Amino acid sequence: MVPPVVVSPLIKTTRWSALLLGMIYGRQRFNYLKPIAEEERRIEEAEKAAREEQERIYKQLSEANADTILK
Repeated sequence: MVPPVVVSPLIKTTRWSALLLGMIYGRQRFNYLKPIAEEERRIEEAEKAAREEQERIYKQLSEANADTILK
C-alpha cells in the first residue's frame, strides 16, 4: 500500500477557510431569503383562501341552478 501524501499547511488552511466562508455565506443568504419566503407563503395562503371561497360559491350556485324543475 502507498503511504499517504503529506498535504501542505497552506492547502489545508485554504480548504478550511473556503469551508468556513461557505458556511458564513450560506447563513447570510438564508437570513436574507427567509423573510421573503415567509411573505410569499403568507400571500399564497391568502390567495388560496380566496380561491377556495370562490370555488365554494361557484359550487353552491351550480347546485342551486341544477335543482330546477325546468330540466
